[in-house]
Amino acid sequence: MPPASQTPALLTPLALRRRGVARSPEAYRIFSRPDWAALRANTPLSLSVEELEGLRGVSEALSLDEVAEVFLPLSRLLNLKVAAARGLGQVQDIFLGQQAGLGREAAPPPYIIGIAGSVAVGKSTFARVLQAVLSRWPDHPRVALVTTDGFLYPTRVLEARGLMQRKGFPESYDLRRMIGFLSAVKAGEAEVSAPVYSHLTYDILPGQRQIVRRPDILIFEGLNVLQAAPGAPSLASDFFDFSVYVDAEEAQIAQWYEERFLLLQRTAFQEPRSYFHRYRDLPREEALAVARRIWREINLRNLRENILPTRERARLVLRKGAGHRAEEIWLKRM
Repeated sequence: MPPASQTPALLTPLALRRRGVARSPEAYRIFSRPDWAALRANTPLSLSVEELEGLRGVSEALSLDEVAEVFLPLSRLLNLKVAAARGLGQVQDIFLGQQAGLGREAAPPPYIIGIAGSVAVGKSTFARVLQAVLSRWPDHPRVALVTTDGFLYPTRVLEARGLMQRKGFPESYDLRRMIGFLSAVKAGEAEVSAPVYSHLTYDILPGQRQIVRRPDILIFEGLNVLQAAPGAPSLASDFFDFSVYVDAEEAQIAQWYEERFLLLQRTAFQEPRSYFHRYRDLPREEALAVARRIWREINLRNLRENILPTRERARLVLRKGAGHRAEEIWLKRM
C-alpha cells in the first residue's frame, strides 16, 4: 500500500459514468501521474535518449520523464507479479513432483501481458518501451513482443469475404491460429512461430515468420486482444497473466490519427509499394478528408463496437491526454 500522501483517489459513481465506466468505484485504484510515479521506488532508469528515440512511434514525442514516471513503476509492479507467478508455479511443481515422484521442477511458463487499445492511441509504442524496460530486470531478460497484426487474414482472403472495410474488426483475424499460438507459448514449446505483417504493403508477408523461443515474458499487443469473440475455441485473454488498456478521449485519438496520416503521407506513402501510395500527392485538406473518412467509417466504429467495451477487462488502464502524455492510471483491485 502507498503512504497516505500517495493514496489514490477513488472516483465517484458519477465520475466513472462520465468516463464510460459502469462498474463500482471500489473496483479501481485511481492514481494521478505524480502518485503513480512515486511508486517507482528505487527502480533505475536504464534507457538512454538514443534508445528511446528508436522506440518512439512516428508521431509521438515520448520523453525519458514519461519512461521514469509511468513505465518504471509499471515495470516494478510487473517484476513483482512475475516473481509471484513463478512462486505459485513452484508450489504446483512440488505438489506434482511429490505425487509423480519426479523430483525436479519444470521450467516456468512465460508470463503473458496483453495490451489493447484503439488505432493511433500509441499502444505499439507503449508495448515497445515496456519490452525494453522489462528486459532490463535481471529476473526476466528475455522479453518477446508479438502483435496481432500477423494474425489478420491476408488481403486476398479479406477481399474474398468482403471484409476489407472491416480490417481490424474481430472477424478479420484468424482467431484459431492466434489462440493456437498463445496456447503453444504458454505450454512452453521450444519454438513457436507467428506470421509477419507489413504496414507498408498492408498485408501478411508470405513465407516470413517471427520465431518465439521460450521467453520469460511475452507482450501480446493488438486492437482486440481483450475481445470475447463468438465461435473462438477460447479467448486470447484466457492466456494473459496481466493486461493493459491504453486509453484516451475519442476526439484526442482522432486528432492523433489525422496527424499520423499526414506524416505518413509525406514519408511511407511515397514508397511505390505502399498500399496507400495513391494518397501521396493529395493536397492537405483532401488528405485530411480521407483520414477523417477512414477514421469515422472504420476505426471509430471498431473502437465503439469492439475495443472500448473491453476496457474494463484490463488489469490496468493508462489514460492519456494531449501529446500522448499519461495523466492517470487505473489499477484494478485484486
